[in-house]
Amino acid sequence: MRLKNRHVLGWLEASPLALVLLLFLVAPIVMIVIVSFWGATEFSIYPAFQFDNYEFLFGSPVTYRVFLATLKYAFITWALTLAIGFTVAYFLAFHVRSLTMQIALFLVCTIPFWTSNIIRMISWIPFLGRNGIANQTLISWGLIDEPLEWLLYSDFAVILAFVHLYTLFMVVPIFNTMMRIDKSLLEAARDNGASGLQTLVHVILPLTKPGIMIGTIFVVTLVMGDFITVRFMSGSQRANVGRLISNDIGLLQYPSAAATAVVLLCTVLIVIAILLRFVNIRKEL
Repeated sequence: MRLKNRHVLGWLEASPLALVLLLFLVAPIVMIVIVSFWGATEFSIYPAFQFDNYEFLFGSPVTYRVFLATLKYAFITWALTLAIGFTVAYFLAFHVRSLTMQIALFLVCTIPFWTSNIIRMISWIPFLGRNGIANQTLISWGLIDEPLEWLLYSDFAVILAFVHLYTLFMVVPIFNTMMRIDKSLLEAARDNGASGLQTLVHVILPLTKPGIMIGTIFVVTLVMGDFITVRFMSGSQRANVGRLISNDIGLLQYPSAAATAVVLLCTVLIVIAILLRFVNIRKEL
C-alpha cells in the first residue's frame, strides 16, 4: 500500500512539469508537424493532408546545399568551441587552486552574456570591416598592403561569430565535469610515472566525456537552429536552414517553413542520437 501511495505521489509531483512540457514543447511541435502537411497559395494557407511541401523540399538541390552548409557551420564551430572550451575549463579546474579565483575567472567568461546575442554579434562588424580595426592594424604593421575582404561577410565571419556566441556553452559542462574528477586519480597517475599528456589522455579525457557530449549537444543544436548570425555576418550572401525557414515565414509560406522545420528537427535528433551512442550521459552523471 505504501509503495502504491509513493507511486501516486510521484505522479502528482511530476504532473505540473509534465503539463508545462506538454503545453509549451509537445503541443507546438505537433502543431508544426500538422501545418507542414497543409497547402498554401500566394495569399493564403488551407488545411489539407498532402506531401507537396516535402516533395518540393526534397526535390530541390538548394535544400541539400543549405543543409550541407548548416552541417559545415555546426561541425567547424563544434571543433573550435571544443578546443577553446576544453582548454579554458582545464585551466580553471586544474591550474587555478583558489576557489575564489575560479569563481572570479568563471564570471569573467560570462561577461559577454551580459549583453544580447545580436549586440555581441554586430560588434564584430566594425572590427572586421574593410576599414575596420583589424585591417587598419595589419596595414599599419606592414603585414598586408590592402584590406582583407574575407574578414567580413564571409564564412570566416559567420564561424567567428558562432564561436564567440557559443563557446561558453561548451566551457560550462566541461568545467562542471572536470571539477567532479577525484584529484587522487591524478596523483595516482603521476605516482605511476604517467606524463602530463598521458594523464590528460587516459584519465581526464575519458572522465570528461559526459561534459563534452552535453556541450556538443548545446553547441550543435544552437548553431543548426540559428539564422540571424548567418544573415548579418555573411551580409546575406550565405544561407543555412534557419534562414530558409525565416525566408518562408517572411513570404507567408508557413506550411513550407513548417516542413523545413520538421526536417531540421529530425536532423538534429539524429545527430543527438548518434552522439548519445558514444556516451550514456544519464549513467555517467
